[in-house]
Amino acid sequence: MSGTVGTTRTGAEHRPALRRVLVVIPTYNEADNVTTVVERVRRAAPEVDVLIADDNSPDGTGTIAEAMARTDRRVHVLHRPGKQGLGAAYLAGFAWARHRGYDAVVEMDADGSHAPEDLPRLLAAAGDADVVIGSRWTRGAQVVNWPLRRLLLSRCGNLYARLVLGMPVADATGGYRVYRLGVLDAVDLESVCSQGYSFQVELSRLAHRAGARIVEVPITFAERERGASKMSPLIVAEALWRISVWGVQDRRTAWRRALHGTPDGQVRWP
Repeated sequence: MSGTVGTTRTGAEHRPALRRVLVVIPTYNEADNVTTVVERVRRAAPEVDVLIADDNSPDGTGTIAEAMARTDRRVHVLHRPGKQGLGAAYLAGFAWARHRGYDAVVEMDADGSHAPEDLPRLLAAAGDADVVIGSRWTRGAQVVNWPLRRLLLSRCGNLYARLVLGMPVADATGGYRVYRLGVLDAVDLESVCSQGYSFQVELSRLAHRAGARIVEVPITFAERERGASKMSPLIVAEALWRISVWGVQDRRTAWRRALHGTPDGQVRWP
């Protein structure tokens, strides 16, 4: 497909068509953005369903989401008891999709930084892939209105993840993604406990280790115009620490295999 960059090992030759797709949008205090983002998703890809996973936002985001769900049968709301983090919200959304028989889930931010207009290209790429990443760092991508500090942080963080974990993925921290449910079933999601940037890196690592075919599609990424960013030094520190730990674990596993011929314990998809 034009504009699609293949980045990992090839899985099965045949992948079933994606008939039921769920876009999971975690929210916390996104009252200024959630209506616009959902409306753009519905225009860009009217065949998909939307799940707003709201962490009991005090600004009324959950109430706005319920109002949309009452007027659009393809919009659903998952109310969570409190702010538990991005990773926990996505894992809850994945479980919601699995129990209702969806074929794929899409991760999308609620702040408008992920353009819903790019979604059809990501879904098209998923026809021949197990995981699709909307990438900010492949040829043809654009990043709009980010300060130099954020650009350098993301670039360097992704380079570090690629070198330490040995993943041929340019944007391992990118949060605009399509996952086939079969891939998520093949990895140990119960072991995932990271949040923020490190959550996206961890899922990339698990999918890569499982032998999934991951492709990256260039997107236009724009800094949010309304509301406050959830990024913090703690999130960045967590990501760097976890990537370092995973890198050590992976090298120890490789050394054990080389010295003793022991299996690596990985599940291969599919």
